[in-house]
Amino acid sequence: MPAPIVTVVVATLAADDTLADCLRSLEGQTFERFEVIVVDNSGCRRAVAPGARILANDSNIGFGAAMNQGFRQSHAPLVATLNDDAVAHPEWLERLVAAAEKYPRAGMFAAEVRLNERQLDSAGMLIARDGSSRQRGHGEPPEKFANGTAALLPSGSAALYRRKMLEEIGMFDESFFLYCEDTDLGLRGRRAGWDCIYVAGAIVEHRYSHSAGRASPMKAYYVERNRLYTAVKNFPASMLVLVPFAGCARYFWHVLSMIQGRGKAAEFRAAGYPVRLLPFLVIRAHLAALFRLPRLWRKRREIAKAARLNAGEFRALLKEHSLALRRVAEL
Repeated sequence: MPAPIVTVVVATLAADDTLADCLRSLEGQTFERFEVIVVDNSGCRRAVAPGARILANDSNIGFGAAMNQGFRQSHAPLVATLNDDAVAHPEWLERLVAAAEKYPRAGMFAAEVRLNERQLDSAGMLIARDGSSRQRGHGEPPEKFANGTAALLPSGSAALYRRKMLEEIGMFDESFFLYCEDTDLGLRGRRAGWDCIYVAGAIVEHRYSHSAGRASPMKAYYVERNRLYTAVKNFPASMLVLVPFAGCARYFWHVLSMIQGRGKAAEFRAAGYPVRLLPFLVIRAHLAALFRLPRLWRKRREIAKAARLNAGEFRALLKEHSLALRRVAEL
């Protein structure tokens, strides 16, 4: 049997019916030369995945660490990430692999991730001035992005990466634990000179935040902390000094959006959590980032040494794929 061209890594925490649906969708792929590795983070060794290799962990080691664990167990030149709450259309892998063959300078490929037939979850990712990242095209019709190929970076919910790029820049940063590690990896890849391609038609249906929840204190904390990690590691100095001011502006828009019943802060309150908890989570996130600052700064220097884009070029790239702070609060 020919060696696989793609390794698909699926990390699971719930290991419930959504995982079964995800794996069934992989069985129906038109592209055949791939393998599946399921990394079970439930701590219960309960994942059942016929035809796939299972790597069982005694506890939840985090999304990035689970993906890295799967990557290390494979040798395929292309590695794909797929959330356990996602269902891939039959041509998902075929279209991604075709794009990888067509664009050899690209190290990352963003799938067409949908909420439903009429709405996108993401057509790649965008970045805001405070380090926050959000899905490009979230809630918009897929047709709007059907003719475009350029993207800043892919959402880790359904992406393809070139192993050669990962060997050059490193894999997911495991210190992130949950959220934003795909943004950090994508920015490191772009700074190193690799392109990212959006592959319209490589469709995945995503049950958004099924495993970790749409709004929770855990999610609020990690998203806030990790956007700081992302900015410190990757932003050019001229952008980094403005991150605190941009963060304050985003907090203002969060409050306004919550009053209007929109955005993540409104979701947090609707889920039954007290709004007064949010400032505490923000302070905790900043203290965690401050504590880790020396290590983040060392990683920043390493990224700069390996960079093929200078600070001005990278700043222009981020501006091209930027997202308004007000929009971040509304999503």
